[in-house]
Amino acid sequence: MTTLGTTTMDTPTGPLSVLVDPDGAVRAAGFTADPDSLLPLVHPSLRGPLAPYADLGPVTAAVRAYLDGDLTAIDGVPVRQHSGGAFQTHAWAVLRDVKPGEPVTYTGYAALAGRPAAVRAAAAACARNAAALFVPCHRVLRTDGTLGGYRYGLPVKKWLLGHERRLTAS
Repeated sequence: MTTLGTTTMDTPTGPLSVLVDPDGAVRAAGFTADPDSLLPLVHPSLRGPLAPYADLGPVTAAVRAYLDGDLTAIDGVPVRQHSGGAFQTHAWAVLRDVKPGEPVTYTGYAALAGRPAAVRAAAAACARNAAALFVPCHRVLRTDGTLGGYRYGLPVKKWLLGHERRLTAS
Protein backbone atom coordinates (compact mmCIF):
# COMPACT_ATOMS: atom_id res chain seq x y z
CA MET A 1 0.00 0.00 0.00
CA THR A 2 1.36 3.39 -1.05
CA THR A 3 1.57 6.18 1.51
CA LEU A 4 0.13 9.45 0.23
CA GLY A 5 1.70 12.74 1.22
CA THR A 6 -0.72 15.45 2.21
CA THR A 7 -0.68 19.13 2.99
CA THR A 8 -3.25 21.83 3.55
CA MET A 9 -2.57 25.32 2.21
CA ASP A 10 -4.32 28.58 2.94
CA THR A 11 -5.95 30.19 -0.09
CA PRO A 12 -8.09 33.33 -0.43
CA THR A 13 -11.13 31.07 -0.66
CA GLY A 14 -10.26 28.81 2.27
CA PRO A 15 -8.04 25.82 2.93
CA LEU A 16 -6.95 23.57 0.04
CA SER A 17 -5.87 20.04 0.93
CA VAL A 18 -3.89 17.93 -1.53
CA LEU A 19 -2.99 14.23 -1.54
CA VAL A 20 -0.01 13.12 -3.65
CA ASP A 21 1.62 9.80 -4.38
CA PRO A 22 5.38 9.20 -4.00
CA ASP A 23 5.89 10.19 -7.67
CA GLY A 24 4.37 13.63 -6.99
CA ALA A 25 1.11 12.96 -8.84
CA VAL A 26 -2.01 14.46 -7.30
CA ARG A 27 -4.50 11.79 -6.34
CA ALA A 28 -7.00 14.17 -4.75
CA ALA A 29 -7.36 17.86 -3.97
CA GLY A 30 -10.18 19.87 -2.52
CA PHE A 31 -11.11 23.02 -0.67
CA THR A 32 -11.28 21.50 2.78
CA ALA A 33 -9.16 21.65 5.92
CA ASP A 34 -9.53 17.89 6.38
CA PRO A 35 -7.33 15.83 4.03
CA ASP A 36 -8.93 12.62 5.35
CA SER A 37 -12.23 13.74 3.82
CA LEU A 38 -10.64 13.47 0.35
CA LEU A 39 -9.67 9.82 0.69
CA PRO A 40 -13.16 8.46 -0.15
CA LEU A 41 -12.94 10.35 -3.48
CA VAL A 42 -9.84 8.36 -4.45
CA HIS A 43 -10.42 5.06 -6.23
CA PRO A 44 -9.74 2.18 -3.78
CA SER A 45 -6.82 0.96 -5.93
CA LEU A 46 -5.09 4.34 -5.46
CA ARG A 47 -5.70 4.84 -1.72
CA GLY A 48 -3.15 4.57 1.04
CA PRO A 49 -2.37 5.89 4.48
CA LEU A 50 -1.81 9.64 4.73
CA ALA A 51 1.42 11.28 5.87
CA PRO A 52 1.24 15.02 6.58
CA TYR A 53 3.93 17.34 5.22
CA ALA A 54 4.36 21.09 5.56
CA ASP A 55 5.24 21.30 1.86
CA LEU A 56 4.78 18.99 -1.13
CA GLY A 57 7.54 20.55 -3.21
CA PRO A 58 6.51 21.17 -6.84
CA VAL A 59 2.80 20.71 -6.08
CA THR A 60 2.82 23.32 -3.32
CA ALA A 61 4.90 25.65 -5.52
CA ALA A 62 2.44 25.25 -8.40
CA VAL A 63 -0.56 26.11 -6.21
CA ARG A 64 1.20 29.16 -4.79
CA ALA A 65 2.18 30.31 -8.30
CA TYR A 66 -1.43 29.83 -9.50
CA LEU A 67 -2.72 31.90 -6.59
CA ASP A 68 -0.08 34.56 -7.28
CA GLY A 69 -1.24 34.90 -10.89
CA ASP A 70 0.51 32.23 -12.97
CA LEU A 71 -2.68 30.47 -14.00
CA THR A 72 -0.81 27.84 -16.02
CA ALA A 73 1.37 26.75 -13.09
CA ILE A 74 -0.98 23.89 -12.19
CA ASP A 75 -1.09 22.57 -15.77
CA GLY A 76 2.16 20.63 -15.51
CA VAL A 77 1.35 18.94 -12.20
CA PRO A 78 0.71 15.25 -12.86
CA VAL A 79 -2.64 13.85 -11.76
CA ARG A 80 -3.41 10.18 -11.22
CA GLN A 81 -7.10 9.27 -11.04
CA HIS A 82 -8.87 6.03 -11.84
CA SER A 83 -12.38 5.85 -13.22
CA GLY A 84 -14.87 3.25 -14.15
CA GLY A 85 -14.65 3.96 -17.85
CA ALA A 86 -12.64 5.23 -20.78
CA PHE A 87 -14.89 8.25 -21.40
CA GLN A 88 -14.48 9.58 -17.88
CA THR A 89 -10.70 9.23 -18.01
CA HIS A 90 -10.63 10.96 -21.41
CA ALA A 91 -13.00 13.68 -20.18
CA TRP A 92 -10.69 14.48 -17.25
CA ALA A 93 -7.75 14.82 -19.64
CA VAL A 94 -9.81 17.11 -21.89
CA LEU A 95 -10.82 19.23 -18.91
CA ARG A 96 -7.16 19.93 -18.18
CA ASP A 97 -7.00 21.64 -21.60
CA VAL A 98 -9.80 24.11 -20.83
CA LYS A 99 -8.01 27.42 -20.50
CA PRO A 100 -8.29 29.73 -17.49
CA GLY A 101 -10.70 32.58 -18.18
CA GLU A 102 -12.42 30.56 -20.93
CA PRO A 103 -15.02 28.44 -19.14
CA VAL A 104 -17.16 26.05 -21.19
CA THR A 105 -20.70 24.79 -20.77
CA TYR A 106 -21.45 21.16 -20.02
CA THR A 107 -22.63 20.87 -23.64
CA GLY A 108 -19.38 22.39 -24.89
CA TYR A 109 -17.37 20.14 -22.58
CA ALA A 110 -19.12 17.03 -23.94
CA ALA A 111 -18.31 18.18 -27.48
CA LEU A 112 -14.66 18.81 -26.57
CA ALA A 113 -14.55 15.27 -25.17
CA GLY A 114 -15.73 13.96 -28.55
CA ARG A 115 -19.25 12.99 -27.54
CA PRO A 116 -21.54 16.00 -28.04
CA ALA A 117 -24.65 14.07 -26.98
CA ALA A 118 -23.03 12.83 -23.74
CA VAL A 119 -23.79 15.92 -21.66
CA ARG A 120 -24.80 13.86 -18.61
CA ALA A 121 -21.63 11.77 -18.85
CA ALA A 122 -19.57 14.97 -19.03
CA ALA A 123 -21.36 16.31 -15.95
CA ALA A 124 -20.73 13.00 -14.18
CA ALA A 125 -17.02 13.28 -14.97
CA CYS A 126 -17.01 16.67 -13.24
CA ALA A 127 -18.90 15.29 -10.26
CA ARG A 128 -16.49 12.35 -9.87
CA ASN A 129 -13.33 14.42 -10.26
CA ALA A 130 -11.21 13.94 -7.14
CA ALA A 131 -8.47 16.42 -8.14
CA ALA A 132 -10.23 19.79 -7.95
CA LEU A 133 -8.18 22.75 -9.16
CA PHE A 134 -5.70 20.49 -11.03
CA VAL A 135 -8.51 19.01 -13.13
CA PRO A 136 -10.43 22.29 -13.32
CA CYS A 137 -14.07 21.25 -13.14
CA HIS A 138 -14.78 24.76 -11.82
CA ARG A 139 -14.40 25.92 -15.47
CA VAL A 140 -17.60 24.13 -16.54
CA LEU A 141 -20.87 26.08 -16.45
CA ARG A 142 -24.52 25.38 -17.12
CA THR A 143 -25.76 25.96 -20.65
CA ASP A 144 -27.28 29.29 -19.60
CA GLY A 145 -23.89 30.44 -18.27
CA THR A 146 -24.76 30.14 -14.58
CA LEU A 147 -22.39 28.45 -12.18
CA GLY A 148 -24.17 25.15 -11.63
CA GLY A 149 -22.81 22.94 -8.88
CA TYR A 150 -19.40 22.52 -7.30
CA ARG A 151 -18.43 20.01 -4.60
CA TYR A 152 -16.78 22.75 -2.51
CA GLY A 153 -19.57 25.30 -2.85
CA LEU A 154 -20.50 27.99 -5.30
CA PRO A 155 -18.56 30.74 -3.47
CA VAL A 156 -15.32 28.80 -4.11
CA LYS A 157 -16.22 28.22 -7.78
CA LYS A 158 -17.12 31.88 -8.18
CA TRP A 159 -13.82 32.98 -6.62
CA LEU A 160 -11.76 30.66 -8.85
CA LEU A 161 -13.53 31.84 -12.01
CA GLY A 162 -13.20 35.48 -10.95
CA HIS A 163 -9.49 35.04 -10.17
CA GLU A 164 -8.91 33.57 -13.62
CA ARG A 165 -11.09 36.13 -15.40
CA ARG A 166 -9.33 39.06 -13.72
CA LEU A 167 -5.90 37.78 -14.70
CA THR A 168 -6.76 36.79 -18.27
CA ALA A 169 -8.57 40.08 -18.99
CA SER A 170 -5.35 42.04 -18.51
